[in-house]
Amino acid sequence: MTGDGRAIPIRSHPDPVVEYVVEDGRPVVATTNDVFETAFENLRSGDPVENVFDRFDTVEPTGDADPETHVVRGDPVGIYLDGFGSETTYFVRIVPTDADGGFLVFTDLSGCDDVAGTAGVGHVASVISHDLRNPLDVAKAHLRAAEETGDPEHFEAVADAHDRMAQIIRDVLTLTRGDQVVDPSEAVSVGSAAEDAWRSVDTAEATLDVPDALPTTTADPDRVRRLFENLFRNAVEHGATNDWSDPDSGGEEHPASQAPEVTVTVGALDGGFYVADDGPGIPPDERGSVFDPGYTLDGGGTGLGLAIVEQVVAAHDWNLTLTSAPDGGARFEVRF
Repeated sequence: MTGDGRAIPIRSHPDPVVEYVVEDGRPVVATTNDVFETAFENLRSGDPVENVFDRFDTVEPTGDADPETHVVRGDPVGIYLDGFGSETTYFVRIVPTDADGGFLVFTDLSGCDDVAGTAGVGHVASVISHDLRNPLDVAKAHLRAAEETGDPEHFEAVADAHDRMAQIIRDVLTLTRGDQVVDPSEAVSVGSAAEDAWRSVDTAEATLDVPDALPTTTADPDRVRRLFENLFRNAVEHGATNDWSDPDSGGEEHPASQAPEVTVTVGALDGGFYVADDGPGIPPDERGSVFDPGYTLDGGGTGLGLAIVEQVVAAHDWNLTLTSAPDGGARFEVRF
């Protein structure tokens, strides 16, 4: 049963699932579904959950404690498992339901090429287990409220949460699949790609300025749009919160009503283009880290956006440079 008293039909779940309960401070198996029973033999009700983890050579939680502790506490982390059988690799999500138990959902990663060597795989796992669950919980709460009240605003909140989940899924897939999702075979107008991306991003009070005629290049149009979406989102979010330029704020976010209006400029370069903003900019000592998967100063978002920008650029064999705009903001230069 979940925290609101509803049962979860684990028998029909496509992935292996263990329902566990905490007894005397230890998680033990309560029930399993058929898929789990096929993948893992000789596990019975009442067995310690650690018996599952002990079957693997590699057990790496994304948190800072041992797997059993995370399970008991119901922490929003994931557990990477490798070395069971021939080439079976799993990522396990902890889904707590109440103070006395929850579910472990096993996602088979063996079909993902080089997943263990993927940059930021630990953070990607954390995104799946934590960041994706947040908007899912929001959607569930508003859906229940909509069913009770009929207020259409709740349905709008559900739609927004689903959009956020879709964005996170796209980010994770882009980062883990790498070059497999890049098909640089079409003539792409940089200007059109930028304008399309601007319309698809929540830009609040920001303004887009395109002072130059932008080039056309051979590229993957979907990936170029994703590149612009992430650069625009980065400029708007950090330009509005002043995260990088206010050392006296103690990390406190500014209210949206006090946030400065940001202008984002997309201009032409000799053999490329740039995206710049008039926000607080990025200090030189931070520029080597902002492209790392999971890097985020304010603790919000997935921290995958700029890592995806760098990956898209590299997959096209382009060059990316991060510097300062003339007015002190961040400037990303892409050359073909």
